Amino acid sequence: MIARLRCIAMAMPLLLSGCSGWQSVLDAQGGPAQRLEQLILWIVVVCAAVWLIVVAVLAGALLRRRAPSGDPLALDARRERRMMIAVVIGIGTTVVIITAFTVASFFATRSLTVALPTDLTIEVRGLQWWWDVEYRNEDPALTVKTANEIHIPVGRNVRIRLTGVDVIHSFWVPSLAGKQDLIPGRANELTIRAERPGVYRGQCAEFCGVQHARMALLVIAQDDADFDRWLRAQGAAAAERPDDAEIARGRQLFLSKPCAACHAVRGTPAAGATGPDLTHVASRRFIGAGLLPNTRGSLAAWIADPQTLKPGNNMPLVPLEPEELRAVSAYLASLQ
Repeated sequence: MIARLRCIAMAMPLLLSGCSGWQSVLDAQGGPAQRLEQLILWIVVVCAAVWLIVVAVLAGALLRRRAPSGDPLALDARRERRMMIAVVIGIGTTVVIITAFTVASFFATRSLTVALPTDLTIEVRGLQWWWDVEYRNEDPALTVKTANEIHIPVGRNVRIRLTGVDVIHSFWVPSLAGKQDLIPGRANELTIRAERPGVYRGQCAEFCGVQHARMALLVIAQDDADFDRWLRAQGAAAAERPDDAEIARGRQLFLSKPCAACHAVRGTPAAGATGPDLTHVASRRFIGAGLLPNTRGSLAAWIADPQTLKPGNNMPLVPLEPEELRAVSAYLASLQ
């Protein structure tokens, strides 16, 4: 219950910031999600009909007036035959319904992994407690890394290759597709598709530690032109601002402190792979996997004390003087 309340509390700023709707399987905006929605509705309707029939039969049996009988233990051949027929019909109907549910579920879930070699492929790794996202391409300029946000083109199938690094996670963007586990040592795949532009919220759906409820992600569906512009911008090196003394000071501190050992900023000597790639961190909507809106103040608060904001995460406390904290946060806020 506590984890669910935390999920709801965390979802509110994401929804108010422009997400296309609640995180719900009944808000399907893509082909795979629509098939799952149809399956769910069909199962609900059939189960509701079965429940109504059972209640009606039970009510009829309770309200039916029976003639007084002599010996209650005496066998009535006609009555026994009727009861046997009723039991056979009940068992047969149950077998047919469960078989139909199984077949329908098989075909609905099979569509979650249908993809062509020409489809856009995105590598997603689940870690405690954030998402590492990589777009691979033969053109090095289009091979980019980001974190906690996935941009996709509208109207195209996108293959998501999923791997777990530390524990089992589960990738779930209910408006676009079903769930798929990320298991260490094993690669799974999931196909997602958005039929219209929008921002769709996702969540880790497998308990993965104390901050499981704070492991959200956003899938941002864009028109082809907007997606191509975003991808090329992400492939560029970090922007340099030598004219701004505070930003230049922040860059120097970032590279000289332990920050560069864990984080990468393309175009600089920072090439760490333990934490999220920060080359264009300021272009993301949130930090901390949906924890805080991405503002300079949020960046400064995270750098100053990450364990208070997200206890148990792998980022250590890096001691900084107030002037140094302002400079580093200014530098990160400039990485558009």
